[in-house]
Amino acid sequence: MTSPDADPAPDPVPDPTPDPAADTAALRESTDRLLAAVRKLDDASLAEPSRLPGWTRGHVLAHLARNADALVNVLAGRPMYPSAEAREADIERDASRPPAVQLEDLRGSAARLDEAMAALTGEEWGATVELRNGVTDLASSIPFRRRIEVELHHVDLGIGYELEDMPASFTDRELENMARRFSGHPGVEPVELRAPDGRVLRTGRAAGEGEPAVTVAGSPTALVGWLTGRTAGAGLTASAPVLPTLPPL
Repeated sequence: MTSPDADPAPDPVPDPTPDPAADTAALRESTDRLLAAVRKLDDASLAEPSRLPGWTRGHVLAHLARNADALVNVLAGRPMYPSAEAREADIERDASRPPAVQLEDLRGSAARLDEAMAALTGEEWGATVELRNGVTDLASSIPFRRRIEVELHHVDLGIGYELEDMPASFTDRELENMARRFSGHPGVEPVELRAPDGRVLRTGRAAGEGEPAVTVAGSPTALVGWLTGRTAGAGLTASAPVLPTLPPL
């Protein structure tokens, strides 16, 4: 089985305001919520389909554990994954493990990443690191990148944690992150994202002369759900008959 490309792709424009200490603390809170939910799962529920096509809940948990170890590799200057094939093989290998083993692996891998981040000095947080496919970013981006994984995949498990349950501070920042991600993308028509608080974020390719941007309006949660592919646009309104097509993550 070919796994979904569940790792968030690197941003075309880095996050302008990373705060490693605050982001690491917030990541711990997100991880604790996830671990508390996973403790309630049994063999049958782990084998059930997740909301990610082709993946069971066990696949999602296996991916989260291996992703944490991959980010430890990144901070140590090693390749994130040995190869795309190895990444998929590891997830397949670990997907069907018993709940207690999944939980311990998820907890242990999160602790290893937390330790790796805690060991970084101020200067090291400012270093450039290499992620998948040769893309680079600052080490200070890693805590929030990992939090994206934890929050969105918690939703993907389909066990009662929904987009609306994600902390507002995370959702607001992820909205800005996704707007940056698609900014300048030639395959995305010009889009103007509007939130009820008055924020206007522009994304997609640059508009041609006389070409209006499509206005897409809704709550930050609804916008994030659509931009991350978790919804088809529920709760949004648009100035066009249909929402713009977004590339797969």
